[in-house]
Amino acid sequence: MSKDHSRSKTGVDLGKDSIGKLLLRLSLPAILAQLTNALYSIINRMYLGNLPGQSHLALSALGVCMPILILITAFSSLVGMGGAPRVSARMGEGDYAGAERILGSCFTTILLISATITLVLQLFMAPILQMFGASGETLPYAMSYLRIYSLGTVFMQISLGMNFFISAQGFAKTSMITILLGAGLNIVLDPILIFGLRMGLPGAALATVISQGVAAAWVMRFLLGPKTQLKIRRENMPIRWKILAPVLLLGLSPFAMQSTEGMVSIAFNIRLRDMGGDVAVGAMTILTSILQVGMMPVSGMSQGAQPILSFNLGARKADRVKEAFRILLFSSLGWSVTYWAVLMLFPGWFAGLFSSDPALLETAVWTMRIYLAAQFISGAQIACQQTLVAVEQAKASLFLALLRKLFLLVPLMFILPSIAGLGLTGVFLAQPTADLVAFTITALVFYTRFSRVLRGLREGRVQEE
Repeated sequence: MSKDHSRSKTGVDLGKDSIGKLLLRLSLPAILAQLTNALYSIINRMYLGNLPGQSHLALSALGVCMPILILITAFSSLVGMGGAPRVSARMGEGDYAGAERILGSCFTTILLISATITLVLQLFMAPILQMFGASGETLPYAMSYLRIYSLGTVFMQISLGMNFFISAQGFAKTSMITILLGAGLNIVLDPILIFGLRMGLPGAALATVISQGVAAAWVMRFLLGPKTQLKIRRENMPIRWKILAPVLLLGLSPFAMQSTEGMVSIAFNIRLRDMGGDVAVGAMTILTSILQVGMMPVSGMSQGAQPILSFNLGARKADRVKEAFRILLFSSLGWSVTYWAVLMLFPGWFAGLFSSDPALLETAVWTMRIYLAAQFISGAQIACQQTLVAVEQAKASLFLALLRKLFLLVPLMFILPSIAGLGLTGVFLAQPTADLVAFTITALVFYTRFSRVLRGLREGRVQEE
């Protein structure tokens, strides 16, 4: 399959078109989709935060479930974000048959992971939630949500994980529709099920399962249909370890970034529950939601940049790889600085979107300026980490993914509260402290690794780690 044919399918040429225009064309649909998803997150938490007589328990229960939801997403990224760059690179080399073999193995792996997660959660739900910080009051609420949500794991895995392979081919609009379908339908179903049918928290879970089921059907229809460049074929579905091992190694970085987010949430929930009670846990749910919403555009930019970076890596075009990173870096950093400034100026307005509970709002407002104090640098850090994944630097990207959260953030949230009587403030202060240290190290590691990659491309070889 030629590059000209690639253009006829997607309307873009990843190896020749202007980098700036490519990034804009591929990123805008992803950003729009991510923002729609963010809107869903806001609306969902607004509904739960205003349930009569149980708002703080519903939000706290959702906060307890959050690490598990993050972990489910992380497994989709393990396969999807590990496989997509390799697919794009093989396309850059002109090896479309090899790209389809990767696609087939990844799809089977997604199905196996989905079945395993569903079984484990259904069998061991209560002890897992208690381990993740559920109190006696929040446990029934959390179980009512997760019992339904976990049954839709296969839909989440397909709609999220396999959607990366649509983006990897340059079909940005099709990938966008996947997320718009899921989030848009969720927005419509939430009030019907939560309030109209009086299902409360379980209604929110059921709305998500139905919505993601529709999105998963859309993904499968495309990857099995005539419009895709790469198709899921039965002969490619058996798992081949030689194909899957490099995918999983590369996917460990985004997996670690997301799964350690879940571990951090667990640690935060337990620490905050012990030091500030359910109100502090609820406040962290609000802060986490605000942070996730704000980083959606950066995620969309990275998603748009990935096929450009990986395709040109495979095509051995060093200057285009360098230019794609440069534009991604400044775009991501510009957004994170702007979002951070608005948060620092209007914390009360943002917190008020999620709850009207006075105690919860008071806690969320004063903790926001501490917890998100260094958020302005996050755009640069994410751009560097995602670029390393896109250019197949698995070990370096994995180290950086583990560094900030596992090696810095978790220890700091236990150390800082005991320093100078910081107490609860110290728990929230751990986030900006870890951000600043991690960014410094990320910049040094990225400069070293990325320079070697570019030098290897110019010399006509692939830089091995």
